[in-house]
Amino acid sequence: MQSRMAGTEFGLGWKSSDTVHTDRLYCPRLDFWRDILPGTLAARLEAAPVGAVESEAFAAGELVPAFREADVRQIRDGDFQRQSGGVPVEPRVGRFYPRGMIAGVAGIFPGEFRPFRVLAADGRHLTVDLNHPLARFPLMLTATIVEDLPPRDQRGGSCNDIAEMVAQKGPGLQATHPEVRTDFFHEYPFRRLDDNPDTVFYQMPRLVEHVDAVAMREIGRIYGRLLKPGARVLDLMSSWVSHLPEDLPLTVSGLGLNEEELATNPRLADYELHDLNRQSRLPHGDSAFDAVICTNSVEYLTQPLEVFRDVARVLRPGGLFINCFSERWFPPKVISVWTEIHPFERMGLVLEALRRTETYRDLHSESVRGYLRPDDDKYRGMTPNADPVYAVWAVKAA
Repeated sequence: MQSRMAGTEFGLGWKSSDTVHTDRLYCPRLDFWRDILPGTLAARLEAAPVGAVESEAFAAGELVPAFREADVRQIRDGDFQRQSGGVPVEPRVGRFYPRGMIAGVAGIFPGEFRPFRVLAADGRHLTVDLNHPLARFPLMLTATIVEDLPPRDQRGGSCNDIAEMVAQKGPGLQATHPEVRTDFFHEYPFRRLDDNPDTVFYQMPRLVEHVDAVAMREIGRIYGRLLKPGARVLDLMSSWVSHLPEDLPLTVSGLGLNEEELATNPRLADYELHDLNRQSRLPHGDSAFDAVICTNSVEYLTQPLEVFRDVARVLRPGGLFINCFSERWFPPKVISVWTEIHPFERMGLVLEALRRTETYRDLHSESVRGYLRPDDDKYRGMTPNADPVYAVWAVKAA
């Protein structure tokens, strides 16, 4: 028996208390005979042409295990293993940790990577939530046929549970708990391995790509979707490339630390040298821009709250502030908390910084994973998957 095969992008749409979330995962080879699709999606997708989009809504607890009050437990403070790979770890309220860090608690085993959340700590006990991070949320699952692949004969074998595949390994970790504020800011300003002035570190130009071509494409698509033609845009912490679609007409100003990189950037109409970690106030007037973008750089800000507040000052009311990032950085200059948390929690950190400024509304997060790394990429032999993309954006409140 031959089965249809297709490269398919799945999107998980959901809403937390103040944020709209979209988590996209590309399945490079969906097997319509073997793989398990939830609801009625299989029947609708099997005959759908390339480019077709099908969606189905699921109530809370249908795509992932339903929320159980019994999985909110109190454990002894000493049950939390305060070492991970030789690095000290302190449980922080609102944060997620692998279950293996409380191995020995009933029903939890060493090496478990499924996450749990710390809800409270009093020095003697921890209150932890073992539920799936998406257990409380209604979910919308969208499937887009990206390309048809040659069919193949079926003679048994393993299958993929698409609901499990899409909802695992991150989605939900970016959302704040409805009753607990996440402690990302216990150490603020954030410290780094190299706290010398950034002007020293960045005095040498680095004309290199910070993510692969597929990630650059996805970042460009996000900017192309959100930015309006003709907009005045500030490229914050800019470099020699702005990751903007070439065919999107924009007036772009750059702000960065290396003049050679900025002068090389073909999208910049003008630029200024400025160290945001020494002076958070931007050298621009009030309401000067329709949008501010920050690409692969928010993880270097030691005082993001102050910078985010001033970004709001230079944005017109209703203007967009968009942060895109991946999983690569310069180790000496990345803020320490960035390396301690799950990639999806990094979106949560940026969202929480936006909230704490009290100057933004209409918060969004988006993740893109699963696309294949280009064949000519130098890291293809190390991992077949392209660099993931994470985006967080919000609108300046009136």
